[in-house]
Amino acid sequence: MAILKKTKKEEIKKTENTEKKEIKKTVKKAVSKKKEVSEKEVVSFGLVPRVTEKASSLNGKGVYVFDIESGFNKIMVKQAMKKQYNVEPKKVRIINIPGKMVYIKRRPAQKDGYKKAVVYLKSGDKISL
Repeated sequence: MAILKKTKKEEIKKTENTEKKEIKKTVKKAVSKKKEVSEKEVVSFGLVPRVTEKASSLNGKGVYVFDIESGFNKIMVKQAMKKQYNVEPKKVRIINIPGKMVYIKRRPAQKDGYKKAVVYLKSGDKISL
């Protein structure tokens, strides 16, 4: 009987050790996931140059126009400019373009709106689009 009790105790200890190891692994995974999320939140490249006649005429004056993601603000646009083009913007203006009502096959539909940023660079700074 004493032999059986020892084996049961050993089995219990082994299962407890494996459970502790699994918990440690899940904690490590959770911590690494948090780090990944925070790095992505800092800045992703969400700047797409807007190529129009008006935007291209402003390029000569050191003003560039970009379509940006809907969650971007002025600070994020400045960070993205530094990362993507290695240029420090002087000022940034953001414009929200609302969606429009259109008719498709005689039925009303909603066109998506978007957000654009007008970036002013210091005199002498240029970027290639």
